[in-house]
Amino acid sequence: MKSIFENCEGFQWDSGNSQKNLYKHKVTSSECEQVFFNQPIIIMDDTKHSENENRWYLLGRTDQDRFLFVVFTIRKNLIRIISARDMNKKEREIYNEEIKKDS
Repeated sequence: MKSIFENCEGFQWDSGNSQKNLYKHKVTSSECEQVFFNQPIIIMDDTKHSENENRWYLLGRTDQDRFLFVVFTIRKNLIRIISARDMNKKEREIYNEEIKKDS
């Protein structure tokens, strides 16, 4: 299966989104990027919000073990973060179940 990140070359930030994530959810741009590199990660299609472009959501951890839910798209080989927040209880359970499966 081809990875959605196969041709990605980095991140693209919209100042409005990065500020919103920081002020509303206290998530920095650096934390958002970290979850893409810290295994394990869970990526699912966000079909509900993919009308104009493909979107995905990711469950992952920062370098400081903060568990984040990140919505993103890919534009011109760049990962564009749409929103990021702490995982809710249900998302954390899903993430922990996946970790158990991979152990």
